[in-house]
Amino acid sequence: MIKILAKVLTLICSILLMHIACSSDFPIETDFSGDRFVLLNQDSASVEFPGLTKGNLTVLGFIFTNCPDICPLTTNNMRLIQEQLKADEVSNVEFIGLSFDPDVDKPSVLKRYAELRNLDLSNWTFLTGKKSTIDQLIKKAGVFAVPGDTSIAPDGNETIFFIHTDRIALLDERGRIRKNYFGSKANVDEIVKDIKQLK
Repeated sequence: MIKILAKVLTLICSILLMHIACSSDFPIETDFSGDRFVLLNQDSASVEFPGLTKGNLTVLGFIFTNCPDICPLTTNNMRLIQEQLKADEVSNVEFIGLSFDPDVDKPSVLKRYAELRNLDLSNWTFLTGKKSTIDQLIKKAGVFAVPGDTSIAPDGNETIFFIHTDRIALLDERGRIRKNYFGSKANVDEIVKDIKQLK
Protein backbone atom coordinates (compact mmCIF):
# COMPACT_ATOMS: atom_id res chain seq x y z
CA MET A 1 0.00 0.00 0.00
CA ILE A 2 2.82 2.41 0.88
CA LYS A 3 4.56 1.63 -2.44
CA ILE A 4 1.37 2.38 -4.38
CA LEU A 5 0.86 5.64 -2.46
CA ALA A 6 4.48 6.64 -3.12
CA LYS A 7 4.04 5.97 -6.85
CA VAL A 8 0.83 8.02 -6.95
CA LEU A 9 2.50 10.91 -5.12
CA THR A 10 5.50 10.72 -7.47
CA LEU A 11 3.18 10.81 -10.48
CA ILE A 12 1.25 13.80 -9.10
CA CYS A 13 4.49 15.67 -8.37
CA SER A 14 5.77 14.96 -11.89
CA ILE A 15 2.56 16.28 -13.45
CA LEU A 16 2.67 19.41 -11.30
CA LEU A 17 6.32 20.05 -12.14
CA MET A 18 5.62 19.62 -15.87
CA HIS A 19 2.70 22.04 -15.62
CA ILE A 20 4.80 24.61 -13.76
CA ALA A 21 7.66 24.24 -16.24
CA CYS A 22 5.34 24.65 -19.26
CA SER A 23 3.55 27.63 -17.73
CA SER A 24 6.82 29.42 -16.98
CA ASP A 25 7.67 29.32 -20.69
CA PHE A 26 4.66 31.57 -21.28
CA PRO A 27 4.39 34.28 -18.63
CA ILE A 28 1.52 36.74 -18.99
CA GLU A 29 2.99 39.71 -20.86
CA THR A 30 -0.22 41.75 -21.19
CA ASP A 31 -3.71 40.92 -19.98
CA PHE A 32 -6.55 41.96 -22.28
CA SER A 33 -9.00 39.50 -20.70
CA GLY A 34 -11.05 42.21 -19.00
CA ASP A 35 -10.96 44.66 -21.92
CA ARG A 36 -13.53 45.48 -24.57
CA PHE A 37 -12.19 47.34 -27.59
CA VAL A 38 -14.93 47.95 -30.19
CA LEU A 39 -13.43 47.81 -33.69
CA LEU A 40 -14.38 47.12 -37.32
CA ASN A 41 -13.36 44.08 -39.31
CA GLN A 42 -12.58 43.94 -43.04
CA ASP A 43 -16.31 43.46 -43.76
CA SER A 44 -17.22 46.66 -41.86
CA ALA A 45 -18.84 44.62 -39.07
CA SER A 46 -18.47 45.82 -35.50
CA VAL A 47 -16.49 43.36 -33.37
CA GLU A 48 -14.94 43.35 -29.91
CA PHE A 49 -11.31 42.63 -29.13
CA PRO A 50 -10.34 40.32 -27.56
CA GLY A 51 -13.87 38.92 -27.38
CA LEU A 52 -13.95 37.84 -31.02
CA THR A 53 -11.27 35.20 -30.40
CA LYS A 54 -12.10 34.12 -26.82
CA GLY A 55 -11.74 30.38 -26.42
CA ASN A 56 -9.05 30.23 -29.12
CA LEU A 57 -5.37 31.00 -29.23
CA THR A 58 -4.67 34.13 -31.28
CA VAL A 59 -1.76 35.15 -33.47
CA LEU A 60 -1.89 38.96 -33.54
CA GLY A 61 0.14 41.04 -35.99
CA PHE A 62 0.46 44.83 -35.88
CA ILE A 63 0.55 46.37 -39.37
CA PHE A 64 -0.42 49.19 -41.70
CA THR A 65 -1.19 48.59 -45.37
CA ASN A 66 1.11 51.27 -46.82
CA CYS A 67 4.11 49.76 -45.04
CA PRO A 68 6.87 49.11 -47.59
CA ASP A 69 8.95 46.61 -45.63
CA ILE A 70 8.18 45.15 -42.19
CA CYS A 71 4.40 44.68 -42.44
CA PRO A 72 4.33 42.59 -45.65
CA LEU A 73 6.93 40.30 -44.05
CA THR A 74 4.90 40.10 -40.83
CA THR A 75 1.73 39.28 -42.77
CA ASN A 76 3.53 36.64 -44.81
CA ASN A 77 4.95 35.03 -41.65
CA MET A 78 1.43 34.88 -40.24
CA ARG A 79 0.26 33.22 -43.46
CA LEU A 80 3.05 30.63 -43.15
CA ILE A 81 2.05 29.94 -39.53
CA GLN A 82 -1.58 29.52 -40.59
CA GLU A 83 -0.62 27.10 -43.38
CA GLN A 84 1.64 25.05 -41.09
CA LEU A 85 -1.06 24.75 -38.43
CA LYS A 86 -3.55 23.55 -41.06
CA ALA A 87 -1.05 21.01 -42.37
CA ASP A 88 -0.52 19.78 -38.79
CA GLU A 89 -4.31 19.73 -38.21
CA VAL A 90 -4.11 22.19 -35.32
CA SER A 91 -7.43 23.96 -34.87
CA ASN A 92 -8.84 26.68 -32.61
CA VAL A 93 -6.23 29.26 -33.59
CA GLU A 94 -7.34 32.67 -34.87
CA PHE A 95 -5.30 35.28 -36.71
CA ILE A 96 -5.71 39.04 -36.41
CA GLY A 97 -4.02 41.78 -38.41
CA LEU A 98 -4.53 45.02 -36.47
CA SER A 99 -3.89 48.25 -38.34
CA PHE A 100 -2.51 51.19 -36.41
CA ASP A 101 -3.28 53.53 -39.35
CA PRO A 102 -7.10 53.67 -39.21
CA ASP A 103 -7.24 56.97 -41.13
CA VAL A 104 -6.08 55.10 -44.25
CA ASP A 105 -6.87 51.50 -43.43
CA LYS A 106 -10.64 51.48 -43.73
CA PRO A 107 -12.34 48.05 -43.83
CA SER A 108 -12.41 47.99 -47.64
CA VAL A 109 -8.66 48.73 -47.77
CA LEU A 110 -7.95 45.88 -45.37
CA LYS A 111 -10.16 43.52 -47.37
CA ARG A 112 -8.29 44.42 -50.56
CA TYR A 113 -4.97 43.95 -48.73
CA ALA A 114 -6.03 40.41 -47.84
CA GLU A 115 -7.29 39.68 -51.35
CA LEU A 116 -4.05 40.84 -53.00
CA ARG A 117 -2.12 38.44 -50.77
CA ASN A 118 -4.60 35.60 -51.31
CA LEU A 119 -5.04 35.17 -47.56
CA ASP A 120 -7.40 32.59 -46.10
CA LEU A 121 -9.87 34.62 -44.05
CA SER A 122 -11.67 31.58 -42.62
CA ASN A 123 -9.84 32.15 -39.32
CA TRP A 124 -8.17 35.50 -40.04
CA THR A 125 -9.64 38.91 -39.26
CA PHE A 126 -8.26 42.36 -40.06
CA LEU A 127 -9.18 45.12 -37.64
CA THR A 128 -9.38 48.88 -37.76
CA GLY A 129 -11.48 51.45 -35.91
CA LYS A 130 -11.37 54.80 -34.14
CA LYS A 131 -7.84 56.11 -33.79
CA SER A 132 -8.30 56.69 -30.06
CA THR A 133 -9.32 53.05 -29.58
CA ILE A 134 -6.44 51.73 -31.69
CA ASP A 135 -3.96 53.95 -29.86
CA GLN A 136 -5.19 52.73 -26.48
CA LEU A 137 -4.98 49.08 -27.58
CA ILE A 138 -1.49 49.23 -29.06
CA LYS A 139 -0.20 51.23 -26.09
CA LYS A 140 -1.38 48.50 -23.73
CA ALA A 141 0.30 45.90 -25.98
CA GLY A 142 3.58 47.82 -25.80
CA VAL A 143 3.52 48.62 -29.51
CA PHE A 144 4.63 52.03 -30.73
CA ALA A 145 3.72 53.62 -34.07
CA VAL A 146 4.73 57.19 -34.83
CA PRO A 147 4.40 59.00 -38.16
CA GLY A 148 7.67 59.13 -40.08
CA ASP A 149 8.30 60.12 -43.68
CA THR A 150 5.58 61.36 -45.99
CA SER A 151 5.49 60.53 -49.69
CA ILE A 152 3.53 62.21 -52.46
CA ALA A 153 1.96 59.83 -54.98
CA PRO A 154 1.66 60.79 -58.69
CA ASP A 155 -2.02 61.62 -58.09
CA GLY A 156 -0.96 64.17 -55.45
CA ASN A 157 -2.14 62.17 -52.45
CA GLU A 158 0.11 62.02 -49.40
CA THR A 159 1.20 58.69 -47.96
CA ILE A 160 2.40 58.69 -44.37
CA PHE A 161 4.82 55.97 -43.28
CA PHE A 162 5.16 54.91 -39.67
CA ILE A 163 8.14 54.04 -37.56
CA HIS A 164 6.74 51.18 -35.52
CA THR A 165 7.32 48.15 -33.36
CA ASP A 166 7.94 44.96 -35.36
CA ARG A 167 5.57 42.60 -33.57
CA ILE A 168 3.59 39.39 -33.65
CA ALA A 169 1.97 38.44 -30.34
CA LEU A 170 0.61 35.09 -29.20
CA LEU A 171 -2.51 35.32 -27.02
CA ASP A 172 -4.05 32.54 -24.97
CA GLU A 173 -7.74 31.55 -24.91
CA ARG A 174 -8.53 34.28 -22.40
CA GLY A 175 -7.00 37.11 -24.44
CA ARG A 176 -3.69 37.41 -22.59
CA ILE A 177 -0.44 37.97 -24.48
CA ARG A 178 1.83 35.09 -23.53
CA LYS A 179 4.73 35.70 -25.90
CA ASN A 180 5.96 38.36 -28.33
CA TYR A 181 8.03 37.84 -31.48
CA PHE A 182 9.66 40.04 -34.11
CA GLY A 183 7.00 40.08 -36.83
CA SER A 184 9.19 40.45 -39.91
CA LYS A 185 11.87 38.06 -38.65
CA ALA A 186 9.59 35.56 -36.95
CA ASN A 187 10.71 31.96 -36.72
CA VAL A 188 7.61 30.20 -38.01
CA ASP A 189 8.61 26.82 -36.57
CA GLU A 190 9.14 28.37 -33.13
CA ILE A 191 5.70 30.00 -33.11
CA VAL A 192 3.99 26.81 -34.31
CA LYS A 193 5.79 24.87 -31.57
CA ASP A 194 4.77 27.46 -28.95
CA ILE A 195 1.13 27.27 -30.11
CA LYS A 196 1.13 23.50 -29.75
CA GLN A 197 2.70 23.75 -26.30
CA LEU A 198 0.27 26.42 -25.12
CA LYS A 199 -2.84 24.54 -26.29
